[in-house]
Amino acid sequence: MKPAVILIGPQLGENIGTVARAMLNFGLEDLRLVNPRHGWDVDRAIKASAGADKVVENRKTFTTTAEAIADLGYIVATTARSRDMVKTVLTPEKTAEEMYSHAAEGVKSGLMFGPERTGLDNDDISLCDAICTVPLNPDFSSLNLAQAVLLMSYVWSNYKDDTAAEVLLMTDTRPANRGELSGMFTHLENALDEAGFLAPPEKKPAMARNIRNMLMRTKMTEQDVRTFRGMINALLRWPRGAKDSEMKARVLAISRGDPDPGDQK
Repeated sequence: MKPAVILIGPQLGENIGTVARAMLNFGLEDLRLVNPRHGWDVDRAIKASAGADKVVENRKTFTTTAEAIADLGYIVATTARSRDMVKTVLTPEKTAEEMYSHAAEGVKSGLMFGPERTGLDNDDISLCDAICTVPLNPDFSSLNLAQAVLLMSYVWSNYKDDTAAEVLLMTDTRPANRGELSGMFTHLENALDEAGFLAPPEKKPAMARNIRNMLMRTKMTEQDVRTFRGMINALLRWPRGAKDSEMKARVLAISRGDPDPGDQK
């Protein structure tokens, strides 16, 4: 259950290669790239990896962050900047503790790193469970990408779990992965948008992020997600007695952004 390393928008092959080198130093091999710069040089990445060729060659590339984290159950964003959102803030040591605890429940974790120049944006951070901030010199807190990955990989590799993990007892279910949670969020946001809750339009992105953050602070199982989506469907079926065929037509129309058929009656 080694954590995945997710690089958002990496720009240079050399940076990707030095990240691969840092990862393999501590036994991490699951490298995921989200929307890397077009035309980045693989040969330069392999050269910069100094022998960690397999990490570069076996990398996975994704168009969106949601796709890259769909199979993960616990994700920590690394950032040195304070954010205007409610998020748990962890030290590297506490991050390692949380990842080991989730691994005991069969949950794979991920460490997310932003672009070299700008760092992570709030939309990506809203998809994570927590933020990790390294206690650095407040007058100079800049780490390059490979240094940040090296530090987090080192702390994870050397963490000693001397206490019994707090395990969530589950029967006939498992922790929800990020793909299932993302589908639930989209379902809920579409329903709230149709109901007029996400208004005015200019506030919709921030409101949606806040709702995602609120739900991310819970530990939902796969069964919880199915129950929650059933609740959404029941509310969409209101008033009571509406036909299933009508409800399905409304859900489909809402998901496509079409006018609600119920408004035409």
